[in-house]
Amino acid sequence: MKKRDELQKIYKEIKNIKIQGATNIAKAAVRAYSLSPKKSTIKKLISLRPTEPLLQNVLKKIPKTDKQEIISHFYKAQEIINFNVLKLIKNNDLIFTHCHSTNVVKSLINAKNKKKKFQIYNTETRPLYQGRKTARELSKNKIKVTNFPDSAIKIALEKKQGTKKVSKVFLGADAILKNGDVVNKIGSGLIAQIAKKNKIPVYIIADSWKFTDKNLKLEQRSFEEVWDDAPKNIKIKNPAFEKIPMKLIKAIISELGVLSPREFVKKARKQ
Repeated sequence: MKKRDELQKIYKEIKNIKIQGATNIAKAAVRAYSLSPKKSTIKKLISLRPTEPLLQNVLKKIPKTDKQEIISHFYKAQEIINFNVLKLIKNNDLIFTHCHSTNVVKSLINAKNKKKKFQIYNTETRPLYQGRKTARELSKNKIKVTNFPDSAIKIALEKKQGTKKVSKVFLGADAILKNGDVVNKIGSGLIAQIAKKNKIPVYIIADSWKFTDKNLKLEQRSFEEVWDDAPKNIKIKNPAFEKIPMKLIKAIISELGVLSPREFVKKARKQ
């Protein structure tokens, strides 16, 4: 494949969420920049996913940092995250998760490989069904998964209609903000609210490079993802992300440790 064709393919797959998970998007961006090491490439990549500080932080580093060093960071960070998550999971835990997060999925697979016994509840995550990707990956690794429609989040978390008691919520992050709030897939704020009401701790599992001091504009995606042939007189909204307030988060688990949101922000700023 010609460099230009490969570059266009990466752009398209990032924009259409064929490439999922902030880490995978960042790795794809490293590849894109290696194909076309220009400022215009960086600008284009940022425009494709404006609510992705990990992508932006990587693109800041890449002109003056060896790309292998950046890729190495992801592997080392994931190893430490796996270790921290492993200590947190108890045998017979029922863990709820939402959407698709590389950091979350890899840490759960690692825990399974280390002989931890647990089950997962997760959501399908409309409109693009990223939760199905999570369910498939976990099931492939012999982790028991029960998949719920998004509209059944409350039932799943409140032990109703045949569901079991959820012990922990693990969510990824698209961004961790300077005030300790976290931006993640739409639905995450609702999950955190219901979990808090039911005294279920919410943990954010994420690479520290997702921290940003900037004010982010939360992405609104195409209405066609929700209803591609909607009648013209019907307006469709498709917000992709929302904030999880710091007060609803038990801890942020990253390569910096298992930290309260305030502690995490202090450490992330220092580095």
